[in-house]
Amino acid sequence: MRSKPSTRFKTAIYEQIAHIGKATASAGRLELLDLLSQGPRTVEALAVQIGQSLANTSHHLQVLRRARLVDAEKAGVHVTYRLADPQVATFFLHLRTLAESRLADIERVTREYLEGRGALEAVGNDELLRRVRASEVIVIDVRPHEEYVAGHIPGAISLPLSVLRSGLGDLPKDRDVVAYCRGPYCVMALDAVDILRRKGFRAHRMEHGILEWRARGWRVEIGSGRQAGARS
Repeated sequence: MRSKPSTRFKTAIYEQIAHIGKATASAGRLELLDLLSQGPRTVEALAVQIGQSLANTSHHLQVLRRARLVDAEKAGVHVTYRLADPQVATFFLHLRTLAESRLADIERVTREYLEGRGALEAVGNDELLRRVRASEVIVIDVRPHEEYVAGHIPGAISLPLSVLRSGLGDLPKDRDVVAYCRGPYCVMALDAVDILRRKGFRAHRMEHGILEWRARGWRVEIGSGRQAGARS
């Protein structure tokens, strides 16, 4: 029996939408979208970040590109990827939020990990956000500097985790320090807080990253901004 034109129309639309679902049905590709939400990166840098081979990373990126979720630009021998549209970052955040609300294991796994590290914050995230926005604390961005340049919380100091110890002399010990990275499941801020507390700082981890900050409609700064060791 031949289907009706209206049925064929709806099927064609849903098949197109399904391309997005198929492209994101991979933990590795979701992690790539998360990373690219921080800013453009080369294939080589992305492969290191997700701990996969260059070939596997390139394959994942090609799948995302065919679904028109990412764009690529070649310069010499390097290919740099970026999100195709700001809506892709919004989609990723909404997908993650939906998963958090429907899948109890996300909260359980997160709590077990944080408890295992002794990293459950005494200060709630909303209170930290208030203090950050009121400039009551020193804010450090511990992501790689290129991510900071692509977009950071206003007033934050760029102090990548890889050079954190060498930049501690520029941080005052008489004020609370709040570290942030790529959001609630990024461990760089946890590692930074561990280092800071061992050195005698009153340090806290903020769950929000730049993706969550933008989602609230708050201003984001772009550019080199402030770096530890540089005088403003």
